[in-house]
Amino acid sequence: MDKNSERLGILYAAGAYIIWGFLPLYWKVIDHVAAGEILAHRILWSFIFMVVIVLSVRKWPGFIRECKIIFRDKKKLISITLASVIISLNWLIYIWAVNSDHVLQASLGYYINPLVSILLAIIVLKEKLTRAQTVSVILAGLGVLYLTVSYGVFPWVSILLAITFALYGLFKKVVDIPAMYGLTIETMIITPFALIYLIALSENSFSLQSFASHDNLFLMGAGVVTAVPLLLFAFGTKRIPLAMVGFLQYIAPTLMLLIGVFLYHETFSREHLISFGLIWLALLIYLGSIYKFPIQKIRNIEN
Repeated sequence: MDKNSERLGILYAAGAYIIWGFLPLYWKVIDHVAAGEILAHRILWSFIFMVVIVLSVRKWPGFIRECKIIFRDKKKLISITLASVIISLNWLIYIWAVNSDHVLQASLGYYINPLVSILLAIIVLKEKLTRAQTVSVILAGLGVLYLTVSYGVFPWVSILLAITFALYGLFKKVVDIPAMYGLTIETMIITPFALIYLIALSENSFSLQSFASHDNLFLMGAGVVTAVPLLLFAFGTKRIPLAMVGFLQYIAPTLMLLIGVFLYHETFSREHLISFGLIWLALLIYLGSIYKFPIQKIRNIEN
């Protein structure tokens, strides 16, 4: 692989995760708007933004062709429809969590996510678990269990975020279409429901009379902050090894954790430290298993 291409891939992927890590700051600006309304606008403006992107890069014929393929294939159509619904649910939970002062729980959810993906791969795709992956899943489970027992409350926000994002990845794997087309089709499927919801609202924060108002700009901008990191991620992952993607993905929840603790002053207790510590240890073991082969290869060269 070309080194310049790999460096560019790292920049793209890291850029995507940095944007995702700072997204709580964006949603907090409009935390006076109901999470459901923000979600509806996020879906609607993501679709509009993606249509503009597809047209501007002259990919419309390819997009139409991809739509025809999907709508003729029942399995792909069901998979991408489920992916649309699941990612919308993930967005709703995430927006609600941030605006309800649960940034730490959101962070925990995205730390757990890759380990949930491993479980789904075993259950659905019948993949075998390595010893390191087994230890990782057990440690992460202990971390969640400890947090549940110590607080007496199940961290459902974290678990739902982890499960929905892992399921989204699973359904995307089944469909396997270019990211640009995929996001456009996903938002296209769910946009009619978002529009119906917005029309049915008795009070709407979006106003046509004051188009350039604070709320309008941030609600429309939700489409941009949704689409841009997804496109960067797609461009980046094509240029870098999967192990590097696995390492970079922890940028986002780490930034969320720091923002939750130091900016929004959410409580980070001893119980949180123990629970997060177990999950961090699980992730280190997991990443170690991914990097094991390259490290062994380097040692063999040195010897």
